[in-house]
Amino acid sequence: MIDNTSKNLRRRQRQSRARNRFEGSAQRPRLNVYRSLNHIYAQVIDDGSGHTLLAVSSKQKALDIKVGGNLAAAKAVGAAVGQQAKAKGIEAVVFDRAGYPYHGRVKALAEAAREAGLKF
Repeated sequence: MIDNTSKNLRRRQRQSRARNRFEGSAQRPRLNVYRSLNHIYAQVIDDGSGHTLLAVSSKQKALDIKVGGNLAAAKAVGAAVGQQAKAKGIEAVVFDRAGYPYHGRVKALAEAAREAGLKF
């Protein structure tokens, strides 16, 4: 039998299962990652209050990224998230890979955020 569910639908199902296990708080917010074909996005979210504390994407002019969908862009976004979180007094986060495999751009973003001083 052929599986008619799309890749994105299966990813969303994995994402919802993971969200049942962890939640971001004011002391330890959630670092959410979204990747598209052309860009990568990261948000630090306090789930208790439902507010986004900071957001960084490869589209931002300040990062000066030529191509937004590669490993270099993911590393730049991860470093920027780490620096901005430290500036806001956020030391530790819960990493939410949103159903994506911990590989490639998602892994590069996470490692760059760790190198910038975030703990997760």
